[in-house]
Amino acid sequence: MSTPQLVVHHDKELMAQAAAARLITKIVDAQASRGSASVVLTGGRNGNGLLAALAAAPARDAVDWGRLDLWWGDERFLPEGDPERNATQARKALLDSVPLDPKRVHAMPASDGPYGADADAAAAGYAEELARAADPETHGAVPAFDVLMLGVGPDTHVASLFPELPAVRETERTVVGVHGAPKPPPTRVTLTLPAIRAAREVWLLAAGEDKARAAAIALSGAGEIQAPAAGAQGRTRTLWLLDTAAASQLPRSLYPAASA
Repeated sequence: MSTPQLVVHHDKELMAQAAAARLITKIVDAQASRGSASVVLTGGRNGNGLLAALAAAPARDAVDWGRLDLWWGDERFLPEGDPERNATQARKALLDSVPLDPKRVHAMPASDGPYGADADAAAAGYAEELARAADPETHGAVPAFDVLMLGVGPDTHVASLFPELPAVRETERTVVGVHGAPKPPPTRVTLTLPAIRAAREVWLLAAGEDKARAAAIALSGAGEIQAPAAGAQGRTRTLWLLDTAAASQLPRSLYPAASA
C-alpha cells in the first residue's frame, strides 16, 4: 500500500475545482494508455461538489465519456430515484449532463430493485457485478479502479465503513450490507477495505472544520477499525485532498505538496 500524500487547498470550492481537474487528467491518461477508465464515485457534500465542478469544467470534453466505467463506494439502501441515494445525487450533479454509456454506469441496487429489501443480497449481487468486470491484475475480485474517491466523515468513516462496526472488519468479501449505521439511513451497501485497496489510486476528500479532527486521527497512525479512513489506501497512490479548515489540526510537517 502507498504512503498518504496530502494536498491542501484554500477552501472547499478551490478543492473541488482542483480535484475535478485532477480527475479529468487521470481519466484521459487512463483512456489513452488502456482504452478505457474506471472510477469509483463517492457521495456527500465533497463528492457531489467535485462532480458539480467537473460538470462546469470546460476540460470535461476531453473525456471520452462512452469509455468510462463508473462505480460507487457505497449507497444508501433506499428506493430507486430517492433524493438521498448517492446515485440520484450524482446524476443531478453530473451524470445526466454527459454522454455516458448506460451499461457502464454501475449503480448499487436499490431497496425496490431485484433484491427487494435484502441489503445483504444486494451487496452480494454488486460483488458479482464487480467480479465480472475484474481483470487479472486484481486476481478476479474487483476491477483495477483507476481512481476510487471517498469522503471522510467527522467520525473517520469512509464509504459506509463506520468505526468498530462489522463492515470495517471484513477481510474476505468485497461488498457487504450495513445494518444499524450510526447516521441515517441505517441500512446501506458498501465496498469493504479489501475492495478499496484494489484501486490504483484512492483519493480521500475532506473539507470543513468538522472534518479536521477526523483527518488528524486518520493520518496520525490510528488503526483502521477505530478510524476506517486510516485503512483506505491505494496500490500506487493514496491522496488526501483537503481544504485549510480540514487540515487545521494537522502538523505542518504532514502536508508537503504532493506531486501531480
